[in-house]
Formats: sequence, C-alpha cells, structure tokens
Amino acid sequence: MCGFAGFVGEVEDREQVLVNMMNTIVHRGPDSEGRYVDEDAALGFRRLSIIDLSSVGDQPLYNEDRSMVLVFNGEIYNYQDLRKELVEAGHTFVSNTDSETLIHGFEEWGEGLVDRLRGMYAFAIWDTKRKRLFAARDIFGIKPLYYAQMNGTLMFGSEIKSFMEHPKFDKVFNEAALGNYLSFQFVPTNETFFKGVFCLQPGHCFTYENGEMNISRYFEPHFTGDSKKSFEEVVDDVERVMKESVEKHKISDVEVASYLSSGVDSSYLTYLGQVDHTFTVGFDEGKYSEIQDAKEFAASINMQNDAKVITPEEYWDKLSDIQYYMDEPVADPAAIALYFLSEEASKKVKVVLSGEGSDELFGGYNIYCEPLEHTGFNKIPMPLRRVMGKFAEYCLPRGMKGRGFLMRHGKTLEERYFANATNIFTEREADKILKKGCKPGIQKVTRPLYERVKGKDSVTKMQYVDLHLWLVHDILMKGDKMGMANSLEVRVPFLDKKVLELAETLPLDYKVRAPKTKVALRGAAEKVIRSKTAEKKKLGFPIPIRVWLKEEKYYQIVKEMFQSEAAKKFFNTELLVKMLDDHKNGKNTNEKTDNSRKIWTVYIFLVWYDRFFEHGKPVHPAMNVR
Repeated sequence: MCGFAGFVGEVEDREQVLVNMMNTIVHRGPDSEGRYVDEDAALGFRRLSIIDLSSVGDQPLYNEDRSMVLVFNGEIYNYQDLRKELVEAGHTFVSNTDSETLIHGFEEWGEGLVDRLRGMYAFAIWDTKRKRLFAARDIFGIKPLYYAQMNGTLMFGSEIKSFMEHPKFDKVFNEAALGNYLSFQFVPTNETFFKGVFCLQPGHCFTYENGEMNISRYFEPHFTGDSKKSFEEVVDDVERVMKESVEKHKISDVEVASYLSSGVDSSYLTYLGQVDHTFTVGFDEGKYSEIQDAKEFAASINMQNDAKVITPEEYWDKLSDIQYYMDEPVADPAAIALYFLSEEASKKVKVVLSGEGSDELFGGYNIYCEPLEHTGFNKIPMPLRRVMGKFAEYCLPRGMKGRGFLMRHGKTLEERYFANATNIFTEREADKILKKGCKPGIQKVTRPLYERVKGKDSVTKMQYVDLHLWLVHDILMKGDKMGMANSLEVRVPFLDKKVLELAETLPLDYKVRAPKTKVALRGAAEKVIRSKTAEKKKLGFPIPIRVWLKEEKYYQIVKEMFQSEAAKKFFNTELLVKMLDDHKNGKNTNEKTDNSRKIWTVYIFLVWYDRFFEHGKPVHPAMNVR
C-alpha cells in the first residue's frame, strides 16, 4: 500500500523534481520511499508496509533483467495463486509481496494481466526497452490514478497535487466542471477541477508511447438477474462468498481492524472478520451519533470498540487541511467525519475493513424502493404527469406536501435519477446561482450509462448509475483520500470480483422488496448477527450540518466566505447569502426542503479553491505553514 508519482518526458534536474512530487504525498507512505530515474522516465514511490515488512518489498520493483519498472498502490488478493503460476512458468521472485506478482505477470501475460487480478489497485509499469508506459486501475475504482499530458510531458500518480511540483505542469482552474459539481456534489466524469488533468476510470488501462495515449476499457459489470436458485440457496451463496472475500481481505503481516457503524454492512463485516478492534465516530447531537448502537453491537459479539465524539470546533477547523488531502472538493459532509474515523483507527492499526459498495451491489439505498412504490400513480400517462410535475415545480410553494413527489414522477427515471445525492442543486438552481456559463449537463453524464443498461429493471439501472458515479467519485474517493491522509489502508470486502459475480445474478426480488432493501444480504447477515442490526434501515453517515449552520459562529464563517472575492468570481453572492440567511432564520429547513446541503456544497468548493488557487501551491498540513 502506498502512493506513487511519476512522469515521462524531458525536464532539468529530473530526480529533484521527482522528490518534490513524492514529498506532497508523504502521508500515503511514511514507512519508506524509492525512486527510479532514467533519461526518459521517472517513477517515485511512498510505502506503507503491510505485506512483507522487510525492505525487500520496497518499490520500485523490477523484473529479472531490470528492463521493466513497477510502482503500485493497492492490494492483490489472489497474488499467491498468481505467484505460484508464475514460478511454475520460470519467473524468479525476490520478495513475498503482492506487488512483485504484477511485474512478472505483465512479463508473462502482457496487458492480459489485468483480467486475472482480484483486488484494489492502481499501478504503472515502465518498459525501459520500448520506452512505453502501461497503467491500470481496478474494476471498481477503489484506488485513484490521475494523469495529465502537458508541454510534451506525461505526469501520472495517486494524487493530483504531486503534479504541481513539476515545472511542465500548468495549474489552470477548470471552470466547466463547476456546474456539474453543484448538481452531483462531486465532479462526475473523468475530468477534474484542474484543466488537462484526468482520472483514469475504473476498469480502464492505458499505454503511453511516443507521446501518444491509448486508453481502453478492460472490464464492465453486467447485471443479468438470471439466478434460478431459491432464496435460501442465494442467502447461503452470499454467506459463502462474503466469508471468502473477508478472509482474502484480511491477508496482512499487521493487525487488521474494522470500521463499525450501527448498520448491517460494517456489522456483518466485523462479525465475519473477527477483528480485535473496531472504531466508531459520532456527534453529540442525539440522532447524529451511532456510537451507542455500535458499542452495543460490539459488546454482543465480544469485540472492543473505540469511539470518538467529534466536536463542531475540530470538524470545522480541519476543513481546509482535508481539502488538501482530497485534491478536489467532494461536498459529502461524511468525508470530514471519515477523516476523524481514520485518524482514530490509525493510532492503533494500519489496516481496516469498511463496508463500502454493499448498497450498489446488493440494492441497499432507500431510494431504490421508489420505482416499486406508487405503481398506481405511475400508470397515469407520462404527458399528464409531466404537466403535473411542471405545475408543482413552478407554482407550488417549497415545502408543500406532495410537491417533490409530483416533480419526481413527472419525469422518467432516466431524467430524474442521476446519483444517490439528494437536496443538491437542480440544473435550474445551479444555472441561476452561477455567474458564468458553466451550466450543469446532467443528462450528458448519465445518458451513456443508461444506454448500457437499456431494458433492465429500474433498480438495476439505478445501481449501474451509482456504481459509475456515486461510488467512484464520492464513496471511494473520500474513503481512499481520508484513509491515506492518516496513513491507513482501507479495505472493502464487498467490492470484490467474486462478490460482484454473485451480485450480478440476483433477481430484483432478492435485492429490493419495498420498503426493504438488500434482501439477500440481510438474510445472510441475520443468520449470524442480531436482527436489530441486520434489519436496520439504511442511515448513511449522519452529520449535523443543518444544525450548525443555524449557529451564529458557523453562520458568520460561511457568510464571510460567501462574500469573498473568490465567491464573486463564480457566483451571484447575494443569492448565496439569502439562501444562508433563510436557513438561519428558520425558512426552508424542514427535512424535505432543507437547503443546508446546497450551502455546504458551495462552501466546501470555496474552501478548496482557497487552498489550491488563492495562495499559490498548496502546502502539506504536516509542514504547519500556510
């Protein structure tokens, strides 16, 4: 587990440039570092030692004749099987790491290597003879991989900030990404907020040779829903595949712990993993804390639980540093809470299990019930429902009961559903609040995804969209960045190739029976953990943002940012302040019309922009300098 940075192209003092790039991501790998530099390429590595703790496992790693060089971030869970096959084929290994399997595997199978891998990974291999770079990202996008072609140079690495240390990098704000960010709360494409910087999409790889980039997709999920097994048989299959996945994800030469909320996902993983430590965070505002439920569950299975109550002061004080670690703004308030959860865990362990991906694979989000409810209303012809939806949007007052229902059902699923984020800006709202022409294009983002699952049921369509948008650009982005900010490896056993193969076969009835979600998974969990936990409704990570924004202290902090010169570059600031004032004064703050997420989305963007664009190059928090 580590982070890497590198480049292909000419530059003066190339080794020092590489060192500077690596220093920006020291948090990803504080245990050791390594570098490879020749006249064409430079690859740098920061290591967090998990498997084979000796220095023999340090990267970069080489093949037998040192003609190929590897840097790698992640874990390969089937590396022992692959290693055995490669040894039998005549390859010589010098370490016990999973990393070395990649370099020999690429020698043996070429780009076909990626089809054999089971794990989370981003890696790059430099072929010194062909002057060719090959890079790949895992099938879910658990580990990040960015690249930029600028001024005759290719830069690549685990985090964008490392590029800023390269003399050929042009740091230019990508204003075109702002509109979609306001609607999604993240940038939902392979673009980033840095013009010319892209993230390699999940299940994709690229080759770079003679200045040309060739990107291809090597994996795509296919939901068939074709299982003919009985429900009981499927539940047994879920139990079997999850046990096996957790066993694989526990391979380590250091202790493995677990995050623990009060929900079924982390509780089931914790039970299956039989870990010694579990970690939970929460807040002091009643319903915004799962600590008591988590402690009760941990006690019920005789496991230790370390819990931390996050204060409002430390939550807000860390926002700027967290934006440094994130690289790009993600307006999910849970990202900040996840930072503190990772920080607590890192005090005792280097590796944790986490429950991400369960909802996308097994049908867990509450909104997945929506297409299965109100079926009588949905029989009304769509032209009439469109008229009713437009009337509700433009004529009915915000907060009026039924307004949101009519608006949603006045659109097709493909028109209304674009991610599992709620209460963010509609396209019309975003266009109104933006000063410049960077309008969101939601349909442009989602249409190609819906095309790939044409003819599938509505829940499968929503899963597919969330797998490619919400999971990649929100859930996994913050999971990786917040864990690595604290030098902590986060492993996600639900996001495993074998688990996906099973999930793809589940018929709709084994995923969602409104109002129940994750039907088959809950059935497996209930066999071994208490029903109170196995049947608990999806909660998410509750954060009291809406409460804090009513307090004078935090209201003033946000208002000052909303009136800043940076805000005036992009937004109609009088509308921002009005939205904030309405919230503080009690308007539009019931559950259905709460504007706090809109306020937070803009505020987090401005905090990030301040860190990356208002003060030159961003400074690593460990340096204690602004």
